[in-house]
Amino acid sequence: MAEAALAAPPAYAGAPASVNRWLVAVAVALGALLEIVDTSIVNVALTEMQNSLGATLTQVSWVVSSYAIANVIILPLTAWLGHRFGKKRYFVFSLIAFTGASVLCGVAHTLPMLIVARVLQGLGGGGLLAKAQSILFETFPKHEQAMAQGFFSSIVIAGPTIGPTLGGYIVTNINWRWIFFINVPLGIAAVLMCLAFLPPDVAGERERGGVDWLAIALLAAGVGSLQTVLEEGHAEEWFDSPFILALSAVAAVSLALFVHRELSSKRPIVDLRVLRHRSLWAGSLLSAVIGMGLYGTLFAVPIFAQSLLGYTSQQTGLLLLPGALVSAFSMPLVARLVSRFDPRALIVAGGLILLAALFQLHQLTPMTGADDLFWPLIIRSFGTTLMFLPLSMATLGPLPKSDIAAATGLYSLTRQLGGSVGVAVLTTVLADRQAFHRAVLVSDMGASDPRTLERIAAYASAFVAKGFDAVDARNKALHILDGIVNLQAAVMSFNDTFWVTAVLVIATLPLVFLLGKGRGGPVSAGH
Repeated sequence: MAEAALAAPPAYAGAPASVNRWLVAVAVALGALLEIVDTSIVNVALTEMQNSLGATLTQVSWVVSSYAIANVIILPLTAWLGHRFGKKRYFVFSLIAFTGASVLCGVAHTLPMLIVARVLQGLGGGGLLAKAQSILFETFPKHEQAMAQGFFSSIVIAGPTIGPTLGGYIVTNINWRWIFFINVPLGIAAVLMCLAFLPPDVAGERERGGVDWLAIALLAAGVGSLQTVLEEGHAEEWFDSPFILALSAVAAVSLALFVHRELSSKRPIVDLRVLRHRSLWAGSLLSAVIGMGLYGTLFAVPIFAQSLLGYTSQQTGLLLLPGALVSAFSMPLVARLVSRFDPRALIVAGGLILLAALFQLHQLTPMTGADDLFWPLIIRSFGTTLMFLPLSMATLGPLPKSDIAAATGLYSLTRQLGGSVGVAVLTTVLADRQAFHRAVLVSDMGASDPRTLERIAAYASAFVAKGFDAVDARNKALHILDGIVNLQAAVMSFNDTFWVTAVLVIATLPLVFLLGKGRGGPVSAGH
């Protein structure tokens, strides 16, 4: 029995033995890469979209938010949709929907049309990430799981960085519409590969019966409202806004009713019972924090580079590119380490490396440049990579094969929500702490402070020497001093975002002791 379990099985139960597992891996990974890149590629094109479509920045931000909202709605449903329609059929359909919606995004000439197209793109893309990981877990025997998940994880980690780099180049040198059109040839290639390499679905495995539309409606209302709160909360002044208060109430009530309905249903559309596995809920919490560290840092650094260093979108992308390359090329090494060491020890090691990088990023100054950011971003990428793959193995590896599909959907959802929570928290921290630091700095520069008066006099003298009268010279001196205060306050607030991220990592790292060793992962499975 043990020998049979370790033998290399076909890609799926009942699939022909001739199926090449790595061709399956490449096919589904390409689909997942398209989805991940599109979560961040749009961010660098918002200004161009705003000018092209005649929208305000607040309005055009819905191009990003609508995609994220659609993503989190569909993620928990991926297991049920795979059961109902067949995993190959659903994955290929998701690819076709994503590619078709990308065309609609590219040809959109009004903001409402673009937002609707992005919703469709998010609904299609949401079925790619979790389903790809589920297919890989079900395709490879346990002695090849580390390499397969390492291959997949390198894409998941590198994707959010590739997005701004590629998007910055396209926006700068071509046109913003091509950030969507570029998906078309890649999407077609992924569809053809999946049709060719994924084994056919087994008809008897498909789930029959009615659809619980009420549960789907509650899930869409609850998760969609929660994601909207996270995406738009800061712009709406959080709970000072009736809109945010209403959405928060809808999210709380809808999710409570959804959980009750699913736990009492014999055939739930989202199997929440998989959370009985300790490794899954503990790993999902850690996944949310890694999502905050991954997406949160990738949120703060580009803003710092563009607002304080004056970088263009393309320069910002190039700044982040070395970290993405480190993530991709270090993943095979991490996969080998997972096969030799307890994944939990690797997660702790990766967490400590990530903390070291956050400590370096916490020491930004107004004189910080690209050279100062290079090594911290490299270290951050390696630390995140060292956590990412072992966490997937320790979270999903110990689960029985029958629970993998549902578990990967929930696991991917927590990482996505973790990234949204991270961006929301860090956006608020950035604004609030900048105001706080400015107030402190101004209070220390009182009208009678001799150093302040001396600096104002020096600046004013310089302007008088250039021909300005005394009043204009003093006003310009005060303006310069105000700019210096704002710059220093902004830098200190960015430092605080990295400190907050470090605290969250430290607070959740003990959850690693609740994870499994990841050595008892599924060997092969049907859906």
